[in-house]
Amino acid sequence: MTIAESPARSYGPTPLTLDELVELTRATAEEVRAGLHEIHFDAEHRWSVRLRSDTYADIWLITWTPDQSTTLHDHAGSLGALTVVDGVLTERVWRVAAGGAGLHDRALVAGRGVAFPVGYVHDVVNTAAAPAVSVHAYSPPLTAMSYYRVDEAGALRRTHSVLTHDPEPDVPTLSEVPTGPRPAHPDRGLEDR
Repeated sequence: MTIAESPARSYGPTPLTLDELVELTRATAEEVRAGLHEIHFDAEHRWSVRLRSDTYADIWLITWTPDQSTTLHDHAGSLGALTVVDGVLTERVWRVAAGGAGLHDRALVAGRGVAFPVGYVHDVVNTAAAPAVSVHAYSPPLTAMSYYRVDEAGALRRTHSVLTHDPEPDVPTLSEVPTGPRPAHPDRGLEDR
């Protein structure tokens, strides 16, 4: 399934469903496993590259060395999904349940895909000793992200929001969507932000 194959719908912020986004990340994860996309690990910053983009969605490849994490965040008005290609990631999800609200951890192992609706707040971290690789899709493409902390009373508090077109604000990423073969050297084409 490619991004453009999804039929257009006349409702919601995107024509894609959460299930379709998970399928996009799973199909792209298979491409990564087959060696069709080059990956790079950077112990200082999570490395990412946008693999595909159109008016409906962006698909990103992200690598994680041990102890790398996002910060507790949402994806503003975008739906999202991720599939772990290799390794294990821990997702910390903010949930409101009958017993109260709080962060709940779940392990995301290679091959596991998860979806997140608008308003979903989570953090992803590599707590394992080995690197991990994941594929992420956002629809509509990201335009903003908000960041959060849990305060002393256990309540979720937004700390700030940023306008961004990629899931890794403030870290080096490829500036353009690749249209042909990837460069032989993984650092070629990276920009410092």
